[in-house]
Amino acid sequence: MASFSKLGVKEDYIIGLKELGINKPTEIQEKVIPVLINSKTDLIGLAQTGTGKTAAFGLPLLQSIDTSSKEVQGLILTPTRELAQQIKKHLFKYTKHVDEKIFLEGVYGGEKIDIQIKNLYRTTHIIIATPGRLIDLIERKVVKLNHVKTIVLDEADEMLSMGFKDDLNTILKYTSGISNTWLFSATMPKEIKRIVESYMAVDAVRVTINENSIVNANITHQFIKVEIKDKVDLIVDLIEEIGDDRGIIFCRTKAGTQKLAEVLKEEGFSVGALEGDMQQRDREKAMRAFKNGSTQILISTDVSARGIDVSNLAFVLHHQLPEQLEYYTHRSGRTARAGKKGNSIALITPGELSKIHEIQKELGIRFSELKR
Repeated sequence: MASFSKLGVKEDYIIGLKELGINKPTEIQEKVIPVLINSKTDLIGLAQTGTGKTAAFGLPLLQSIDTSSKEVQGLILTPTRELAQQIKKHLFKYTKHVDEKIFLEGVYGGEKIDIQIKNLYRTTHIIIATPGRLIDLIERKVVKLNHVKTIVLDEADEMLSMGFKDDLNTILKYTSGISNTWLFSATMPKEIKRIVESYMAVDAVRVTINENSIVNANITHQFIKVEIKDKVDLIVDLIEEIGDDRGIIFCRTKAGTQKLAEVLKEEGFSVGALEGDMQQRDREKAMRAFKNGSTQILISTDVSARGIDVSNLAFVLHHQLPEQLEYYTHRSGRTARAGKKGNSIALITPGELSKIHEIQKELGIRFSELKR
């Protein structure tokens, strides 16, 4: 395995990585970093969540910045504010020991736009943004992209599944022809292929991690047959058996998320809830408690869990199977991060066995049945 130094990462950044406990490159970092540092190219990276994509694109992007210029040179698009905040935090930590200051700014919904506008009037080299808020700022003529050299689409499939297709097309039209595009995605649905065909060079470098496994190979997949009326009792039993292990329970609906959270709290479990109707301050409070370990289990809808990056989660529990196949990939990818092992457990009614077979076939994974 190559060291970060051999990949072309400067010593100042390596010191910052070591302080974060990052000593050896992951597979995607090993394959992507030297390509992006040594050449100006479009790149498509197909890799699961939790494989180290942020450093894979972040380090080459940071090293490409001309700090003598005050212009925006890098743009990172992400599906959620949580992921945007997380990426900004990581990039900032990478630059801790770098002499020439690189200025980062995050722009996303859920925060006062006036404050973000004020911040953008300062020198900004890299913007980390959600698509909707970025377009708002472009239309207000606060953000200009004519000096952008690199645009990164992180979790591109999630952005499309969340309805950002038109926003992405608008942004890519602004930057097309003036920048390199680096696209990272866990899956490659038709809409992603259209973006690649429309906005990226035909000779774009392609990097695929675990080519024969769309889902992280360190995840064990299990299902339990259960009647709907017995699901909550089963979840209670499972949590008691799990002990101190931490994880996420996925529900399809906002109401289901809140109801299950209330029931489990009454049973004395340490749980938090995350769903779309919550106030932003309540969302942040729930996320903060989960990240710092104050709550053991997070109960969430699919959309609300986007961008969650919490290490050492032992399991993901599916209260119901997701409606869209790619959601199973994203849900499961919350566990077994950074080379660790994890379990993905689906609660299914006897009539849903065909869905298990479909997931196995489409994602190339194997389920085992947990008998209860």
